[in-house]
Amino acid sequence: MNGQNPGKAVAAVELLELTALELSRKIKSGEITVKDGVEAVINRIKEAEPVIHSYIMIDEERAYKQAEQVQSRIRAGELTGPLAGVPAAVKDNLCTEGMPTTCASRILEGFRPAYTAEAVKNIQDAGMIIIGKTNMDEFAMGSTTETSYFGPTRNPHNTKHVPGGSSGGSCAAVAAGECFGALGSDTGGSIRQPSSHCGVVGLKPTYGTVSRYGLVAYGSSLDQIGPITKDVSDCAAFLEVLASYDQKDSTSVRRDDYHFTDSLTQDIRGMRIGIPQDYMGEGLDPEVRDALMKAAEVLKDQGAVVETFDLGLVKYAVPAYYTIASAEASSNLSRFDGVKYGYRAADYEGLHNMYKKTRSEGFGEEVKRRIMLGSFVLSSGYYDAYYLKALRTKALIKQAFDRAFESYDLILGPAAPSTAPELGRSLSDPLKMYLADIYTISVNLAGLPGISVPAGRDSKGLPIGMQLIGNVFGEKTLLRAAYTFECATEKMFEKQAEIPKEAQTAFSDGKGAF
Repeated sequence: MNGQNPGKAVAAVELLELTALELSRKIKSGEITVKDGVEAVINRIKEAEPVIHSYIMIDEERAYKQAEQVQSRIRAGELTGPLAGVPAAVKDNLCTEGMPTTCASRILEGFRPAYTAEAVKNIQDAGMIIIGKTNMDEFAMGSTTETSYFGPTRNPHNTKHVPGGSSGGSCAAVAAGECFGALGSDTGGSIRQPSSHCGVVGLKPTYGTVSRYGLVAYGSSLDQIGPITKDVSDCAAFLEVLASYDQKDSTSVRRDDYHFTDSLTQDIRGMRIGIPQDYMGEGLDPEVRDALMKAAEVLKDQGAVVETFDLGLVKYAVPAYYTIASAEASSNLSRFDGVKYGYRAADYEGLHNMYKKTRSEGFGEEVKRRIMLGSFVLSSGYYDAYYLKALRTKALIKQAFDRAFESYDLILGPAAPSTAPELGRSLSDPLKMYLADIYTISVNLAGLPGISVPAGRDSKGLPIGMQLIGNVFGEKTLLRAAYTFECATEKMFEKQAEIPKEAQTAFSDGKGAF
């Protein structure tokens, strides 16, 4: 311990205010132990979870065992990485050996995978501690984390509001100090949109950069795992750990350069940034627009060239996305039938009746809606009219981005049309919920990287996120611009939410982690 008193060090340092990189540095210097960090997070979870409900399950015993093992390896000089000893959370659609993986659905009740997702294995190999599995929209289908079988997650900045989705549990956990970083998945904005609503940094990498092995599939051609962190430096370090070529994933891409932290420099002089006129018009909340224009001015002051342009095809992105995603979901979710694992209906007559009753009782309303839509667009007579047309539209959208990146290094826009809506407002109008993804889904259709960075607050005190979109494999450019913006606006935005004392009441459904 380098002759230092760890107890005194813990008392002197606000552990939960540290970033992941700062925490790991203090652990490796001997100022604190891995157990200190885990204990601080567990205590915070016990304080916050009755109201926030970020987690579906927490394995406290396993976390402390991991802490002991990691501490020994750090002392032995085996773990020297920048995130060793850092407590992290994992979205509950990523398989974890021996731990429940439910996708926030009744149909996977009791399922414990026999293997661990490659992305989770990567962060464990880096010495990070898995605290638990975070809440999400059921099978990642939703934009508010309200479709979860286990009940909704609440936004730490205002518990009357949603955290966004589908990675709302991961984003809320980071914002509330219930972990130092988290894994999310992004099919149509499911990392970037809740990161915007919760005031954290969330990055969706280029398709194929992070292995999808062990990710329970929603839309296989769109899904991508990414990091959710307190700041951009943590995000770059997290991505370095996550990104790898994996033979087990047929869509995995071998990249030449995985040193994303090299991009953390404050130099964007001459960088060309385009703002699509289509993103700043009707449907965008005026307060969000104002915050984004101020962010653009900050980037200009740092030497970037910022101008508006016509991206085109934006209005076709939503129907193309939901056609393709629902079609792929109807195929991917057909494996959940009550035969091999998960929930099975109690009373049934014959195999087909068992399938029907299990799926009717096991899937939620939003999942059923998307399975039905997907089955319809793939059916005989409609396949050409809907699914193939959506695939052609997807190709046109990719071409529109290719043209844009001939003139610009990055594209700037909102991550969501408004700040976080109130709980209960979105589920009554599914179409409105789908339209809320208009600024993020094109990135998934084109396989591009995108990041959401805090860019201020609205008049209600709710966070506003700025989305930066890069060209394929352009994560370094994204991170450089995001880091420069963050450094220039360091005092603008608090990194951690304070949970109102009057909100410290337990959920009535009793399905939370505690």
